[in-house]
Amino acid sequence: MTKNWMAAGAVAASLLASTAFAQDDAIHVMISGGFTAAYQALAPHFADETGNKLATEHGPSMGQSPEAIPNRLARGEPADVVIMVGYALDDLIRKGVVDARSRVELADSRIGMVVRAGATVPDIRTVDALRRTLTQAKSIAYSDSASGVYVERELFKKLGEPDALAAKARKIQKIPVASVVADGQYEIGFQQVAELLPVKGVTFVGRIPEEVQSVTRFAGGVPIHAAHPAQAKALLDYLAAPAAQPVVRDTGLDSVSN
Repeated sequence: MTKNWMAAGAVAASLLASTAFAQDDAIHVMISGGFTAAYQALAPHFADETGNKLATEHGPSMGQSPEAIPNRLARGEPADVVIMVGYALDDLIRKGVVDARSRVELADSRIGMVVRAGATVPDIRTVDALRRTLTQAKSIAYSDSASGVYVERELFKKLGEPDALAAKARKIQKIPVASVVADGQYEIGFQQVAELLPVKGVTFVGRIPEEVQSVTRFAGGVPIHAAHPAQAKALLDYLAAPAAQPVVRDTGLDSVSN
């Protein structure tokens, strides 16, 4: 890993040799949950190696909450980089909010499941096993972002129990789904794997079967009104670089090719 970081540092230093800015300035980043763990591991190295500060705001890729990235941008909050669900980024590109030429593919994210730490770990290795587990569960939680949209609109239908499962399932707003499983409010929680793994107090059961899986692409882009577009693009290239991929995979994401 040391060699990887040295290689990444050399690339970043080369990219930013002439793009550093005032010490009191910063690259403003807006990021949604799925790529956050990878970003939090990689961003400090980028900052150390380039000398550029990062100011980071978190929010979902979509939805009605004030924290949602599209809503932040609509209010005129400063952003040099947005990292979010790919199709939500594409919507911002279509609306002329983000520069289409700046789009960088970052990672693929799959949906996983957790139970409270110490609880019996159910079997979800097959579609039938997953159906039985959810049928027997007393309560189910899912997120208010891309994975939750899929669980609510598609997964329950694919399992053949849409009404029965929906009746005991709830969408969790703003906070990690695993947190409400950890404190006992819900028996089972679904969210993207990278958002489940960092939460204490739960046991990660596994990814849902590939036959009913939904893969969410995370990507980044530079808003057209970014104050520091060169530094922003360098950050995205750093996060997508081959040297960063072991960290990306360690957080529960899958690498993609650019």
